Amino acid sequence: MKTYFRLLSYAKPIGKFAVPYVITTLLSVIFATLNLALIIPLLHTLFETSDPDVQVAKPENWYKVADYFNYYATQASLTFGPFEALKRVCIIIIVSVFLSNLFRYFSQRIMENLRIHTLLNLRKAVFDNVMNLHVGYFNNHRKGDIISKIASDVQVVQYSVTATLQVVFKEPLTLFFFIAALFLLSPKLTVFAITVIPLSAFIISRIVKRLKAQATEAQQIYGNMISYLDEALAGVKIIKAFNATELIKRKFDHENIRFSKISRRMVRRQQLGSPVSELLGVAMVAIVLLYGGHLVLSGSDELSASAFIAYIALFSQVMRPAKALTESFANIHSGIAAGERVLDLVDQKNELPESSDAKHVRAFKEGIRLVNVNFAYGDRQVLKGINLDVPKGKTVALVGPSGGGKSTLMDLIPRFIDVREGAVLLDGVDIRSLKINDLRELIGFVNQDSFLFNDTIYNNIAFAAENVTMEDVVAAAKIANAHEFILETEKGYDTHIGDRGIKLSGGQRQRICIARAVLKNPPIMLLDEATSALDTESEKLVQDALSKLMKNRTTLVIAHRLSTIQNADKIVVLDGGKIVEEGTHQQLLANEGLYKKLIYMQQFGD
Repeated sequence: MKTYFRLLSYAKPIGKFAVPYVITTLLSVIFATLNLALIIPLLHTLFETSDPDVQVAKPENWYKVADYFNYYATQASLTFGPFEALKRVCIIIIVSVFLSNLFRYFSQRIMENLRIHTLLNLRKAVFDNVMNLHVGYFNNHRKGDIISKIASDVQVVQYSVTATLQVVFKEPLTLFFFIAALFLLSPKLTVFAITVIPLSAFIISRIVKRLKAQATEAQQIYGNMISYLDEALAGVKIIKAFNATELIKRKFDHENIRFSKISRRMVRRQQLGSPVSELLGVAMVAIVLLYGGHLVLSGSDELSASAFIAYIALFSQVMRPAKALTESFANIHSGIAAGERVLDLVDQKNELPESSDAKHVRAFKEGIRLVNVNFAYGDRQVLKGINLDVPKGKTVALVGPSGGGKSTLMDLIPRFIDVREGAVLLDGVDIRSLKINDLRELIGFVNQDSFLFNDTIYNNIAFAAENVTMEDVVAAAKIANAHEFILETEKGYDTHIGDRGIKLSGGQRQRICIARAVLKNPPIMLLDEATSALDTESEKLVQDALSKLMKNRTTLVIAHRLSTIQNADKIVVLDGGKIVEEGTHQQLLANEGLYKKLIYMQQFGD
């Protein structure tokens, strides 16, 4: 129940919906009960008014509503005649049914608004928390499973949990009014009838007992399916290139079959509740019919024939809310299982939190320093005792064998990850004491993976920038050597570039990314192998754009090509997580060390 109430907390302010829902539902249930109670005066008017000596006394107790209707129907029959009395009774029934359905409609609208409101708040909370998580979280979790929780699981929660909220309030209220009406008609028969209701509840509870475990397993399998789907769509070229289409099909089909089997078992249990409760309901009605019929036929004062028919009609309706309650308890297990997965995502904590007294930083004045920095992924030490100065306005290149820690070192500066020991200083201040958004506002990124959004060229260049004009975007594109090819596209800057910019070449995508960084105009640039995946012609254009981008900026660059790093103010060689050499291109060549070895092994080439 703790999970259920946590999910309900996303319905706040619930009072805005609860008060009108309670009022409209209460009125709906009252008129629904009256609809059935009016059967008595209807039958009395039809079958018993032919005897003029039949007199119905005015009830002494206010709560005997059916007797009041019966009394006034009799008076109308005596005053206006049976047919006029019948017309009046029919009009009252129509009005009562109209009001019952009108208030039911209003209550359903209010509950639907509550459902949508809850979904809005829950999905917002989940997505907001996911976007606030540190980058490392996404390296350890499948993207498809995260998508499944935000999309599918939240959807399951909104229908099962809010629907249960509706059932848990409305159906017990309906049950209460119906049973109260039954007691008013015949206390003895009602006491006999309700003794068999717990039997029905026990049988249904045994049927739905295992639904929660099955629902949890089903949601996990569905998350795996979404992960396979995401990977298959993202890597479709590699899949086809390695003739692995059948392998991927089999993996997806295996999870699909597992999901189908568990869904089938869940549906069997859920659907079994309905016919079982219906069978039990009919059996109970039959038992009540036998006992009540005995009371009527034996001439007991407990029940008249017309009251007994109304009693049977009311009792048959008692099973409807009882059945809805049992079905809701079956459905809520799916909602709770999905809710636990959703709340698990909400409860994930950012391992790189911003301190409560974090300072604002608006300018970059001196430089960046790494002091005795150590970093490890679990037990694997990646950086060991790194000391590095990146003065303002200078270009520092990071080179070395793969796995040496270059990308990890670069990720420390914008706080994508945090040092385990030591510190990263910006103008002499530990970046952990600064506002994260302020820190990243000072930094621009151009990566090897030139990620673009499925949008127009203009919107990709102007991404996240405020108060940007077309002139600003064009100026940035010109600096990035992108303006000419943009004009050659179908709609120029308004051209949609497809998923991840698939309609553009690698060099074009990279130049769009550089234009995006130019428009941001940050004082610090981080370039991670920005030209490594390009052909020679594209590389020259991109390299020229990078040279313009790096001008008068503090730049940290990772590159495997000599053309990118030979003009750097300082080249830092990393190997095994340590800085093994440091100097200019000429100085390192003269050192006859690892740098020169890498050059001659042609891992750096034009």
